[in-house]
Amino acid sequence: MPDPAIDSVSSAQAVSVAPPTLTAIFLAFVSTSLSGFGGAMPWVRRMIVEQRRWMTPQEFNEIFSLAQFIPGPNALNLAIVFGARFRGPIGAIVAFCGLMGPPLVIIIVLAALYDRYGDIAVLNRILTGVSAAAVGLIIAFVAKMIQPLLKRRDWTVAVALAGFVGVAIIQWPLPIVFVVLAPISIGLAWFKR
Repeated sequence: MPDPAIDSVSSAQAVSVAPPTLTAIFLAFVSTSLSGFGGAMPWVRRMIVEQRRWMTPQEFNEIFSLAQFIPGPNALNLAIVFGARFRGPIGAIVAFCGLMGPPLVIIIVLAALYDRYGDIAVLNRILTGVSAAAVGLIIAFVAKMIQPLLKRRDWTVAVALAGFVGVAIIQWPLPIVFVVLAPISIGLAWFKR
């Protein structure tokens, strides 16, 4: 005879959050693109994992890994994969339009303004301040992404550190570091499984 306590636990685990609608995907990526102009990835993670809880941190890291592997901008790749995962090809198009539409309009306006007023000295100081803020966002994003890896206490942190050392310290080209570390990481994951 089945135990009702076990059945309620297994049915609770089987319940999943309803997939986001096309409108929700579009509006979320519009909001993200406007919040993270010049560096949307930290805002994309915050929206998907922390605010909307559409993915766990581990699921986000897995999709981000795929986005890194695909040629092109990481945030855009991630948006397309995310949209496709939840709503198929239409979801991918909607996420793409939500992420790219507002910045495209803004950058066209800013390019016209910069063309006209780009020689003003205060503008260069403003852009320097904006770049410092962008670096801070990237550091915070990396710190949040590494948290699930640190909780696992396995080989993943060593692979991440090897990638950092190879690219940031030794300054090897990213494709070479990737070609070396990807098979190692896949092999370790396969072995652990």
